[in-house]
Amino acid sequence: MDKDMKRIASFSVDHNLLRRGVYVSRRDAVGDSMVTTLDIRTKRPNREPIMNNGTMHAIEHLGATFLRNNAEWKDRVIYFGPMGCQTGFYLLLTGDIQSRDAVGLIGDMFRFIAVYEGQIPGASPAECGHYLSMDLPMAKYESEKFLKEVLEGIEDSRLIYPS
Repeated sequence: MDKDMKRIASFSVDHNLLRRGVYVSRRDAVGDSMVTTLDIRTKRPNREPIMNNGTMHAIEHLGATFLRNNAEWKDRVIYFGPMGCQTGFYLLLTGDIQSRDAVGLIGDMFRFIAVYEGQIPGASPAECGHYLSMDLPMAKYESEKFLKEVLEGIEDSRLIYPS
């Protein structure tokens, strides 16, 4: 790495200790506002198989649709999308958010995906650049698994990055 480049915060988290959970990855001041980036870690890094692209893509489309239609949170949602390492998702919200503050919203999103039936929103050639890469059955499976094993009754240890 170039000696003048600073190491980014997400590379400072020890992924060997990281468990599935919901973590505040960073908070950034943007003008007079705060943006909180949440790390929704659905897979244990370097210990579990990653999600395939079609699974993550379907969760991204369904999750973004759910979040941007949520009456309470829609005006605070900036972005929802997959991590490049395929072990989870980032959710960016306006405000100074604690992990626990967003667990209900994230749980509702995964519950919505776990039972979703029908055409995935935005999964057509006119709406998406890789519309054929969608795996709804696996998206439903992964969502229910994360919901049941992590989000329902989430422990504090899954809300704060390990040190």
